[in-house]
Amino acid sequence: MWIYEKKLEYPVNIRKKDLKMAKYLMAQYGGPDGELAASLRYLNQRYSMPDERGKALLTDIGTEELLQ
Repeated sequence: MWIYEKKLEYPVNIRKKDLKMAKYLMAQYGGPDGELAASLRYLNQRYSMPDERGKALLTDIGTEELLQ
């Protein structure tokens, strides 16, 4: 059984909306050249690598992109 608590790790207090910054952040995370797209490309390419060392390298790079 799981108990889900909707709570942020760090409290956030937004005083005013900044739509320009919101668009910038969305482009960085979810855009075609964003962090998520890059990490998914690395993680998908690892399946076509012929050697284990290449697979390991692409896995490391892809997971590092997810953490940034």
